[in-house]
Parts: sequence; C-alpha cells; structure tokens
Amino acid sequence: MNQDTSSQAEAADQKGGGDLFNTAAGWVLFAAGLGLGLSILSGKYFHGDKPERPEKLGYVIEGAVEESAGPAEMSMAEALNKMPAAELIAAGEKAFSKCQSCHTIDQGGANGVGPNLYGTMGKAVASHPGFAYSAELKALGGTWDWEKMNLWLKNPKAYVAGTKMSFAGLSKIEDRAAIAMYLNSKGSNLPVPSFAADAAAGGEAAAVEGEAEATAAAEAGTDPAAASQ
Repeated sequence: MNQDTSSQAEAADQKGGGDLFNTAAGWVLFAAGLGLGLSILSGKYFHGDKPERPEKLGYVIEGAVEESAGPAEMSMAEALNKMPAAELIAAGEKAFSKCQSCHTIDQGGANGVGPNLYGTMGKAVASHPGFAYSAELKALGGTWDWEKMNLWLKNPKAYVAGTKMSFAGLSKIEDRAAIAMYLNSKGSNLPVPSFAADAAAGGEAAAVEGEAEATAAAEAGTDPAAASQ
C-alpha cells in the first residue's frame, strides 16, 4: 500500500507539473497572439504600415517643396530654341508619324479622322473647311499660336473636354515643340518666340545683387541711390 501510494503521488506530481507547464505555455502563446493582433489592427487604423502623406496637413510650411516634385518643365520658347530650327523641324516630321493615321498635312490633303493640318499654325481654331469639329473645340476660339498648340498636344481632352480627338497627348515638351515647329513649316510662318537663357539668368542675378545692396544700405542708414554715386 505504501509503495502504491507513493507511486500515485509521484504520478500526480508529474501530471500537475505538466499541466502547469502547458497552462503557462498557453498563456504565453495567447499573449503573443494578442500582441501581434493588436499591432496589426493599430497599423491598419493609424496607417503605420503605409506612412503616406495625410489628406489634410496639420501645419503647412510656406515655401517648402514636396519631395515628389520634379524639376520644372522648360517653357515652350526654350524648347523651340533648344536646337537649330532645321533639326527641330526634322525631329517634328519624325514625331508626326504618330499623327498620320488621323491627319494629312500636305496642301490640299483630304480630311480623315481628323482635319488636314496644312497651314494650321496661326489659323483660327476649328476652321478647316469640310471638317465637323466638336462644339467644345469651336468654343475654344482664338488662333493656333505656340502656347495653345503646346497645351493641345500635351493632353487634348484635358485642354478641351468633349473634343473628338482621342490622342492621349505628348508628355515631353521637346516632342510638342518639334511637332509645332514642323506644323509651322507646312504653310505657316509664325515667328518663333525668342528665349535667351543667359539674359534671363543675368537679370535674375542683377535683381539679387540690387536687393543685397538695398538691404546693406538700409542697415547702414544710407540712401541706396546716394551710396551708388
């Protein structure tokens, strides 16, 4: 009896120890799972897993530039003067291959999906005879100058909502300038706007220098005009 009782006690102790270990292990696993679940939920709720910019900024710093903002696009005048006119026209003729499925460009050419484009630059918008333009393009008015053509070639539907033109547009201003120059060589002769990068840079430098002189004179309590004499 004593031996049996002792064996039973040992078995009970082993079982109790095993149950205690299993219980502790279960609580540890439960706590780990709970922590992981709360972490996932907080990440989804507070967008911790996607640190995107909030829809509404709490405080905007004036003059700060967004990291995603790329370099400013050059002006149409700069793009038109970036290379010799003959080279730009040749580049425009090559780029115009994207337009030939809808347009002809030679004098007397027939209208197709789009109107014949001979003599377009400097011509009134939506005025080529025999083509049924959309009411929205007719309402645009004006003439096809360099900037109007630039905006049109960039994204026709964004520029004139409701236009029949299905062309998605040209993202590079160099391509738009080349095609506009090629169009201008076909029955048009609009003057090309000048662009002098050196003159523009010099004017900006002079303005900065003048501002610095005025600031220094103000701090010294003198008249800038008198100080320069």
